[in-house]
Amino acid sequence: MAIKVPRWRGETLRAALFDLDGTLLDTVDGIAAGLNQALAEQQLGTVADSQVSDMIGRGAPILIARALALLQVPANATDQNVLLERFYVHYGQILAREECTPRVYSGVAAGLSELYSLGLRLAVVTNKHQRFAAGLLTRLGLHQWIEVVIGGDSCEHRKPDPQPLQLACAGLRVGVSGALMVGDSTTDVLAARAAGLPVICVPYGYNEGRDPRSLACDAFVETIADLPALLLGDSLPQVSLSPHA
Repeated sequence: MAIKVPRWRGETLRAALFDLDGTLLDTVDGIAAGLNQALAEQQLGTVADSQVSDMIGRGAPILIARALALLQVPANATDQNVLLERFYVHYGQILAREECTPRVYSGVAAGLSELYSLGLRLAVVTNKHQRFAAGLLTRLGLHQWIEVVIGGDSCEHRKPDPQPLQLACAGLRVGVSGALMVGDSTTDVLAARAAGLPVICVPYGYNEGRDPRSLACDAFVETIADLPALLLGDSLPQVSLSPHA
């Protein structure tokens, strides 16, 4: 019996890189709580969870800038830096005290487990701080399949710059030609394209308030559990090629 090997368009894959927020985990409640606590200290108002979900994707500095713009608060760079540092403090405390309820999306554990069993090396590449991402993966039991975690503070540039993806491949000791990116947003697609990686997207993520189905990726999977079948060449009705592919 022939052993099936994960491939993409005829090329053997050795690694898969995953975004975190909106791809593996729904984390909006904790992010919103940390943001609103930082805003409340400065008496700047609050932002609803649904609004925060539209702001997630390019890291905490952009989250702060978008919140201030939504609240129509003029702020100079110093003000934004203060809010950013206070957000990190509050969010870190919220995670440490487990005062939020991050949720693993359906199919994620099954998908990661199967990909790992197929011999793929797995990494998470996120714009969240590395320590926060690693803590969430451990808390929710996903760390057993993830070999490398690259955060927004792991290198000089954040996604959509290709540097974090390149660093993840280096950490996995895999060339970019043997890797695949999986995400939920324009940020992930742009980062993958810049790094020269194919990119598969899920349709349920945040994508900064835009329709995830509009993403210019190579294909969509309804859940991460559908990804192994796609990479093994099995036919699944849930898997669809992107119109942009």
